[in-house]
Amino acid sequence: MSTLWVLMALVMLGAVLGPLLMRRRGGIRLTQPGAPDAADPANYGFLRQEELDIRMPGPDQDLLDVLDVVQRAQDWKYASQLLAGTEKEGEVRWQRVQAFAGAASLELAERPGGVSDTPGGQWLRVWRAESPKDAGGAQVHAEFLVQQAFRTAQPGTDSYRIILEEAREACAEAALLSPGDPIPYITELAIARGLGYSREEFDQLWLKILDRAPQHMGAHLAALHYSSEKWHGSREDAYAFAEAAAARAPQGSLLAALPLFAVYDHLPDVTLVRSFWESEVVRNSIEGAQFAAHSARPDDPMLAHVRHLLVWFLVRGERWGEAMHQLVAVDGHVGALPWTLSPDPAAEYAVYRALAVAGYEANGGSPATLSR
Repeated sequence: MSTLWVLMALVMLGAVLGPLLMRRRGGIRLTQPGAPDAADPANYGFLRQEELDIRMPGPDQDLLDVLDVVQRAQDWKYASQLLAGTEKEGEVRWQRVQAFAGAASLELAERPGGVSDTPGGQWLRVWRAESPKDAGGAQVHAEFLVQQAFRTAQPGTDSYRIILEEAREACAEAALLSPGDPIPYITELAIARGLGYSREEFDQLWLKILDRAPQHMGAHLAALHYSSEKWHGSREDAYAFAEAAAARAPQGSLLAALPLFAVYDHLPDVTLVRSFWESEVVRNSIEGAQFAAHSARPDDPMLAHVRHLLVWFLVRGERWGEAMHQLVAVDGHVGALPWTLSPDPAAEYAVYRALAVAGYEANGGSPATLSR
């Protein structure tokens, strides 16, 4: 089961954001501080590295409890009930659909089945067979197919295209079962990239999402990456998209943090010198993300994603005190960008945390001076 938790750390952002998660970080590496015992993260109440939860960026105990029951009992009804009680337009439903699909996909990879062996993920097949009009099941199935395409087939091959075409049909069916739900269209954003949608096709898809969930952070992250890569290919266009979305964002929306993701997504395109971390574009993006995090609801499911990326940028910019305040808010869960780029997300996060603590104390900080 440990491999499932690693997968969940990746799939919580979903196949929609998979390409963004898989980007390289421009070859930058950080090492452990020279005196690891000089500053102890445990003094700040931070969890030990081995205790960090790599499954998700933040807590969702209901999801974990239900997923555990579904997999042990192979009973889809618990998943159906959880999704039925989850708001259509919100980020939580999207993340839960991603998680159920990822769990079924990994089960199938671990147990492909045979003459005398039931294939993994059978509960999803039974769900679709026994309740074909269940919108939640249709959405999970569509996302399952997308993840199968990216996980089992090579881009450009016939099998890759066949699976994605089937996924597109599944998205259309899911959309019919729940007309006001943005999830099928957000899932289709991944298909748009895989099948090479034209700009007109992509724009039509994007408008459907905006009509249903104009403030959906996850959808904007996906659109930011795909549009800039497929049709523009320049960081200037990506910045323009992100800044326009941030400018339209109402008070409390995390879309104000979107420019920071645009900067991160295009790091390989810039000269990584020290002055970059102090540049206006980085400074403004960090300030926008900090404002968004401060203004957002404490229970916003995308808030942890923003805070984790802020930690990464603030440590790079040697803004130790600000990094510490973000760490206080997120410590314990590390299943988020950028840590999930590493084979060991907990270790990667722990390095940055140790650097933040060491830098904070080197500049006069201590557990007593860190407000919570």
